[in-house]
Amino acid sequence: MAKTPLMEQYKKVKDEYSDCLLFYRLGDFYELFYDDAVTASHELELTLTGKNAGPEGRVPMCGVPFRAAEIYIYRLIQRGYKVAICEQLEDPKKAKGLVKRDVIRVITPGTILFENSIADKSNNYIIYMMEAEKEIAAVLADISTGECWWGVWDRKKEQDDFFDMLSVYSPAEAICDVSDELYSKLTSFCAARLGACLLSRAAGEEEGALPALCDDIENEHIKLVFRRLCGYLKDVMKTDVAAFHSILPIREDHTLTLSEECLRNLEITRNMRDGGRKGTLLELLDYTHTAMGARLLRRWLERPLTDVNRITLRQDGIEELTGHVTELTNLEEILSQVFDFERILGRIETNSTSPKDLLALKASLKMIPRIKNLLAGAGSVILKKLNTQLGIHGPVFDLLDRSMNENGTGNIRDGKYIREGFSAELDEVRSLSENSQKYIAELEEKEKEKTGIKLKIGFNNVFGYYFEISNANKIPVPAYYMRKQTLVNAERYITPELKEFEAKALTAKEKTEELELKIYQAVKAEIRPEIPDMQKTARALAQLDCLASLSRAALKDRYTRPQITNPKEGRISIKDGRHPMVEHALKHEMFVPNDTELNHRDQEILVITGPNMAGKSTYMRQVAVLTIMAQAGSFIPARSAVFAPVDRIFTRVGASDDISTGQSTFMVEMQEVSYILRNATRNSLILLDEIGRGTSTYDGMSIARAVVEYIDQKIHGYTLFATHYHELSDMADNSSHIKNYTVTVKERGKDITFLRRIVPGCADRSYGIHVARLAGLPEALLKRADDILHGLEEEDAQMSPAPVQKQDGPAALDLFTSPIINELADMDVMSKTPIEAMEILFRLSKAAKEGR
Repeated sequence: MAKTPLMEQYKKVKDEYSDCLLFYRLGDFYELFYDDAVTASHELELTLTGKNAGPEGRVPMCGVPFRAAEIYIYRLIQRGYKVAICEQLEDPKKAKGLVKRDVIRVITPGTILFENSIADKSNNYIIYMMEAEKEIAAVLADISTGECWWGVWDRKKEQDDFFDMLSVYSPAEAICDVSDELYSKLTSFCAARLGACLLSRAAGEEEGALPALCDDIENEHIKLVFRRLCGYLKDVMKTDVAAFHSILPIREDHTLTLSEECLRNLEITRNMRDGGRKGTLLELLDYTHTAMGARLLRRWLERPLTDVNRITLRQDGIEELTGHVTELTNLEEILSQVFDFERILGRIETNSTSPKDLLALKASLKMIPRIKNLLAGAGSVILKKLNTQLGIHGPVFDLLDRSMNENGTGNIRDGKYIREGFSAELDEVRSLSENSQKYIAELEEKEKEKTGIKLKIGFNNVFGYYFEISNANKIPVPAYYMRKQTLVNAERYITPELKEFEAKALTAKEKTEELELKIYQAVKAEIRPEIPDMQKTARALAQLDCLASLSRAALKDRYTRPQITNPKEGRISIKDGRHPMVEHALKHEMFVPNDTELNHRDQEILVITGPNMAGKSTYMRQVAVLTIMAQAGSFIPARSAVFAPVDRIFTRVGASDDISTGQSTFMVEMQEVSYILRNATRNSLILLDEIGRGTSTYDGMSIARAVVEYIDQKIHGYTLFATHYHELSDMADNSSHIKNYTVTVKERGKDITFLRRIVPGCADRSYGIHVARLAGLPEALLKRADDILHGLEEEDAQMSPAPVQKQDGPAALDLFTSPIINELADMDVMSKTPIEAMEILFRLSKAAKEGR
C-alpha cells in the first residue's frame, strides 16, 4: 500500500534504525510515528495524535519542540532507549520537492554528551566485550572524558572477577560479542545489579582505526575489541569520535583490588541503603572543587595503590598543603573557578558543544597561571611535577578571549556569542541587522538635503523598501530615482543605494546567524589540535584538586600521616584508630578509639568475641577503611599507624538471601567464604564476621573453626575473625599466629553497658538475652529465655565434649582440600534450591566429622 512521499522517506530511515526511537525533524518539531510515537508518548507523557499517511489512514504521532529536544532525549536515554536524530539536510525554503533528511547522530546511554546529561562527579562508561578462545577481552571507555581501560579475563577461572569489575564500574551501555551462555548470564546480571545498563549484541561493527596509545598492547584480542569499539562509536556518533587520551589496564599491578562486595560492605563510594554516596567515605573526604577532581577521587578510593613510593608521593603533597593553610585556601578558591573542561574538550572534539562551553574553557584557562604561580614555591615532588604538567595554553586562551562574547547568553539560538571586533564581515552584517532603523533615518535625511524633496522611506512585503513622494511635493526627481509604484496621491521610487541596503537588511539576520556559526566552528577547529595537551592539563588539575581535598579533610577531622613500609615487613599497626564515617555520624558523642596489631610474626589472626551490638563489626570495618585510606595516600583518623600495603581486601560481613537464584543466606555465605579462601594471599586483609551462623550450632562452629585453621595453615593473611562462638577461643592455644580479643562489657545485674574497647582476651559467654533486653522485648519473654538457657547450659555441662586438641601431624581431614572438594567442584550450585543445598551441606558435614 503506497504511502505519502514523506512517510515513505520516514519508513526508509526507520528500517535502517529499527532498534532506535526515531526523532524525525519536521519544521520546528521532532516527530515520532507508529510504535515509536506510542512508546514516547507513554514515557514522556506526551499527547498522542495522528497523521495522515495516505491509503493506510491516520497513524500514531507525537512530537517535541526542536529547541527543547535535549531534555526529552535525556529522559528516554535514562530509561534505556536509543534515539536516532533524523535531521533536515537542506533549507526547506530552498528545497525542490521533499526535503532531504538523514540520521546525523544516534544517542545511547554510553555516548550521550549533552551538558548536564551525566553526573558531574561520576564517569559514564561504555564497554565493548568479546569472548575469544579461552578469554574475555573488554574495553571500557568514557567518551565524555577521553579515558579508557582494557582488561583480559580467563573465561572459566576469572569469570567472577569479570562480573565484579562490571559491578564496580557500572557501565551505562554494554555491547557484547559473546556466546549465548555468557550473554544470558550478562542479561540476568545487568537486570539484578546494573539497573539501567543498556545491553546489546554486537552487530558486526565495521572496524575503526586503532588508537595510537594501543601500540604497546600485545594482546591481539584487545586490539580487535578497540577497533570494534571505535567502529561502533563512529557509526553511532556520525562524526570524529573523541580521541582516547588515556588508555590503561584495568588490572594494574600497582593498585589494590577491591571487589564490589567489599566497596559496598565498607561503604567506600556507595552506601548499603540505596547505593548513593551519603554516609560513605567518598562523601566524607570529598572537598574537591572541580568535577574532574571529584571523579578522580572516587577512582583513588576504588583503586588504592600498593606501590610504597607512589603512596608516599601523595602523602608528601598532602603534608605540604596541610602545613601551608593560607596557600591551600587560595588554591581551593582558584580551583572553584575551574569548570569541567575535561568534558568540555570531549564535546569540542565531537562537535556537540555550545558557546557557553567555550566561555567556560576560557575562564578555566585563565586560572592556570594563578595556580602555577601558587605552586612555584612547592617543595614536594608531586606538587612540583603537577606544576610542570599544567600548561598555560596561551594561544587557545588568546583565541577564545578575542572571539567569544562574555556578555552573551552562551546559547547558539540567541546569537551574539561572537565578540564584536573579531570579524569585520560579521560586524557589518550585524550592524545592518541591529541598526537598520537608524540607517534608514540617516538615509532619509541625506536624500532630503541632497534633492530638496520632502520624502519618506517606507516598506511593505511586496515591494520592499522605497522612497515615497506625495503629489503635493512632486518636483523633478534625480535620474537615479527609479519609479516603483504609482498611487493616487503619491509616487514610490527606489535608488541603487536603497536597493543595496534592502538586499543586505532583509538577509542580515540570516547572514548573521550563518556567519556566527561559521566563525564558531572555525574557532573550535583551531582548538582541536591542542586538545591532547589540554587534557593533560585537566588531569593534572584533577590530581591537584584531589590532594587539596584530602588535605582539607585531614585538617578538619584531625587526621595524621600513617607510615607506609615495605610489604615484606608484613605489618598493620594502628594506635587509637577511629572509624571515620561512624565518628561523623555520632556528632555529639565521643567515638571510642581502638588499637590494632596484625603481623606475620605472632599475630596474623585476631579471633574477636563478644556480644552483638558491642562494636565488633565496626572495629573490623574500621581497620579495612583505614587501610584503604592509607593506600589511597590519605591521612587517617588515628594517633599513629604503620601499614605494609595489602594486595587484596576481602569482606564477609553480612549476608542476605539471593531470591532470584534460589540461594539461601547460608549458601551465599559459604560461596563468599570459598571465594576468599581461593583468592586470598599472605598479603591480603581478610574480614570474616560470624561465619557459620546460618546453620546449626555444631555445624556452624565446625565450619568456623575449620576456616580459621585453613587461613592459619594455608594462607597466613591478616585476618579479623569476629564470632559469637566464644568456644573458638581455644584455637589460640594451638597456634602462635592466633590471638584472642574481645569487646569489653560492664555488667550490673541484668544490665550491661558496651564499652566499645577491643582488648586482649575472650568472652566466656554470649550476651544474646542482654541484647534482647536492650531491644525492648517483653520482660516475661526474657525471663522464660533465661530459664531455657540455664536448662541448656546444665545439659551441656553434663555432656562435656572433650576440647579440640592441637594436631601433631597433618590434619586427618582438611575440609577445603579433601576429596569432598571434587564433589563441590562438579556441582551445579546455581540449580540447587535452598532445601537441596542444606541437605547436601548436612551430608558433607557428617562425612567430614566421620573423617570420610
